[in-house]
Amino acid sequence: MINDHRESGRLGGLVLTGKSGSIFRNRFMQAVLLSGVFLQIGIWVRNFAVLLFIMDKTNANPIAVSLIYVAEYVPIFLFSFIGGTFADRWRPRKTMIASDLLSALSVFIVLLTVIYGSWQAVFLITFISAILSQFSQPSAMKLFKFYVPVEQLQSAMALFQTLNSIFMIIGPVLGTMIYLKLGINYAIAIMGLAFLLSAGMLTLLPSDPIGEAPAQGHFWHEMIEGFKYVLGNKVLTIMGEVFMVAGLAVGVIQPLGIFIVTERLGLPKESLQWLLAVNGAAMLVGGGVVAGWANRIAPQKLLMGGSLISAIAVLGVGFSKIWLLTLAFQALSGLVLPSVFVGLNTLILHNTEQEFVGRVNGVLNPLFIGGMVVTISISGWLKTHIALPGIYIISALLLMGATLLCLPLQRKGTPALPSTDELSGSTME
Repeated sequence: MINDHRESGRLGGLVLTGKSGSIFRNRFMQAVLLSGVFLQIGIWVRNFAVLLFIMDKTNANPIAVSLIYVAEYVPIFLFSFIGGTFADRWRPRKTMIASDLLSALSVFIVLLTVIYGSWQAVFLITFISAILSQFSQPSAMKLFKFYVPVEQLQSAMALFQTLNSIFMIIGPVLGTMIYLKLGINYAIAIMGLAFLLSAGMLTLLPSDPIGEAPAQGHFWHEMIEGFKYVLGNKVLTIMGEVFMVAGLAVGVIQPLGIFIVTERLGLPKESLQWLLAVNGAAMLVGGGVVAGWANRIAPQKLLMGGSLISAIAVLGVGFSKIWLLTLAFQALSGLVLPSVFVGLNTLILHNTEQEFVGRVNGVLNPLFIGGMVVTISISGWLKTHIALPGIYIISALLLMGATLLCLPLQRKGTPALPSTDELSGSTME
């Protein structure tokens, strides 16, 4: 059993003690964080180069801007559960490396298409990398579950969120600078190189656990088992409801940040980088606070508190017409986002058995992404019919709804995991 290995204190040469400092000596954490640095560079250059390029090409058309996000989130919705199921069948380390290599290859192919063909091919960069991430991300979660002791999971999630926060600060500036100074072609080339370097760092990961042999069962049977597993666990079922409502809330305003800058604040579109940089700086501070207090606060409390304050911050951003006030609300949002991230992932990992981690992620993520896709798809249309503050009110109300859905977790606590025997005897209703 995996838990038996963890109790020994060492696994594959990794130091897995209960001390807070030991997590930095964990070979898995070292490799995944190094990979994350290059992956974040590729993602942020992609996000801003493509966004600014499309804004320039379409004269800031809100429908075209929303299509960037549709290209990112539709494949996540469609492939999330398939990727999660295969993550439970394939070797996670090899899956992660292959995903980054294929992402790099697809970027270089698109670069050739943009140079010699049509500029619209830039949408494919986001589309393809989004598909491949659905195989890589659940594989990473499986390795977190295996190589990080249960008492350090919440701190590990906070540390990973801190890395994301750092790039929320420097990523927008980096992406904007590369696009403005070098143009879209060089920006795309840098994306491909970043994905290649990420794959290289992943080769430093420990070998795939011996006990993690690829599953030999029928693919569709395993998919159905994943759904049964989530339906048989009260916490995971509630998480599914929270994911869906939160996805609706995030999606309705996801493409509109650029218009907050240009319309509500009357600033050039490039100023979006500073708005996100402030958000990222606050996330870094919030991540540090959560990392220090993560093991003292119940994950459901982190989730509920973060969701409620996020709703307040969304309202503030939507109504503000003052640059400094908007920055303040962005900072507030960034401060609490790590608590939401850590609370969600800790609840999922604490309530999921090792062999179902990929499939549980594959069930829950589509609920969040599906909600986002629905509201992202109509956000451009809404923008032409409703003032920005009205759309932000809708988002805030949905976030408050997600907070209310978490109340049963606060009252009942965390139930025990369903056993595999119980699962096999259950039926989908």
